[in-house]
Amino acid sequence: MELPRNPTRAVRIGSLTIGDGNPIAVQSMTATKTTDIDKTVSQIHQLEEAGADILRVAVDSNREAEALIEIRKQTSANLSIDLQENYRLAEVVAPHVQKLRYNPGHLYHHERDKPWQEKVAYIASVAADNDCAMRVGVNCGSVDPAKKDKYDPADSISPMLESALDHCEYLDSIDFTRYCVSLKDSEPEKVIEVNTRFAEQRPEVPLHLGVTEAGMPPDGVIKTRIAFEQLISKGIGDTIRVSLTVSNDRKYEEIEAGRSILDDIANGRVRSFVDFGLKGLNIISCPSCSRVENEAFVELAEDVRDMTEYAKEHKITIAVMGCRVNGPGETDDADLGLWCAPNFVNLKKGEEELGAYPYDEILGKLKAELDALIEQRSSEKV
Repeated sequence: MELPRNPTRAVRIGSLTIGDGNPIAVQSMTATKTTDIDKTVSQIHQLEEAGADILRVAVDSNREAEALIEIRKQTSANLSIDLQENYRLAEVVAPHVQKLRYNPGHLYHHERDKPWQEKVAYIASVAADNDCAMRVGVNCGSVDPAKKDKYDPADSISPMLESALDHCEYLDSIDFTRYCVSLKDSEPEKVIEVNTRFAEQRPEVPLHLGVTEAGMPPDGVIKTRIAFEQLISKGIGDTIRVSLTVSNDRKYEEIEAGRSILDDIANGRVRSFVDFGLKGLNIISCPSCSRVENEAFVELAEDVRDMTEYAKEHKITIAVMGCRVNGPGETDDADLGLWCAPNFVNLKKGEEELGAYPYDEILGKLKAELDALIEQRSSEKV
C-alpha cells in the first residue's frame, strides 16, 4: 500500500537519513544507568539486534559523559544524546555521537538569566562543529514556562506548538536546519492534534513521533498505535519510538512494537478510532530509561495496574513517573500521580502534593486516594 509522505527535508543522522521520503526510522532509549558501561553497551547491542536505527542515551553529568565516551568505543550504533538539564555537556559528548536532543523546557533549569536563544545557539554550534544532527524535543509535562503562562491551563497543546515553532524559527535564523522535532503527550488524541497542527505550518521539518509515558504493554502499544495510525496514514512522521514501561531485559519490545505498527500501516491493517478507546481507567507511565532512580519503578507501575483493576470502569487517570526530571510536571494533569525518587515515592492529586512514602507503603496510600476519588465522583452524579 502506497502511503503519502510529507515533503520533509533530509536530515542525516550518522549512517542513515530521515525525511525526504526515506524509510521511517525506529528508535529506542537505553534504560540502564549510563555510568554502568557494560550493561548500557549490552542493551545497545540488544536493541540493535531487534532492529533499532537510532539509540538514545541520557547524559546529565560529567560522570555520565565520561561513560558515554567509553560506550562509543564499544558500539558503532547511531547514538542520540539526551542532554536533559545540563546543556553544557554538549561539547563533551558531541564528538562521540550523531545527534543531540534537547528539551526547550529544560533549558531553564541552568543559568536561568541567560536567554534560551543563546543556549540553543551554543548547542547548534557544537552540533555543526561535530557533524551532529539535532532534535528539538517538546514534552507535555516540561514546556517552556513562558509559553505555558500565556495560555489557559486546560490548553496543553498551544504552549507545546508555539515553543516548537519558535525554536524552529530561531534555528533557521542562525542557518542550522539539520534538525527534527518531536511533540509528545501521554494522550494519543493530543499527540495527533499537536503534530497535525505543526505539520500544517512546517511541513518541511521531519517529525519524530511518540506517545510519552504510554505505559505498559499491551495498553502502551495500543495508545501508541492509535496516534501512529492516524498520523502516518496522513503522511506525518519520519522517525518513531514506542515508549513502554518494561524491565531492562524486555526493552527490545519497543522496537518490535514499532516495526509491527509500521508494517500494519503499510499493509492497510489500520483501525478507525473515534473515542480512542480510553473510556475508563487510564494509567500512564513513563518508559523505563536511564533517568529512573530506582528500578523498582517498573514493578511499581505493574503493581499499580494490577491493584487498580477493580476501578477500570471509572474515567480516572493515574500517572506513574520514574524520575525527578519528568515526574513533578508530568503528573500535574493526572487525577492521581506517583513520581519515584531513589528511596520514596511522591504522591500527588492533580498539582497538589500529598506526601512522600516508602515504596512498600505507596500502594495502600494510592488506593485510599483512589477510593476517595471514586466516592467523590459518585456523589457528584447523584
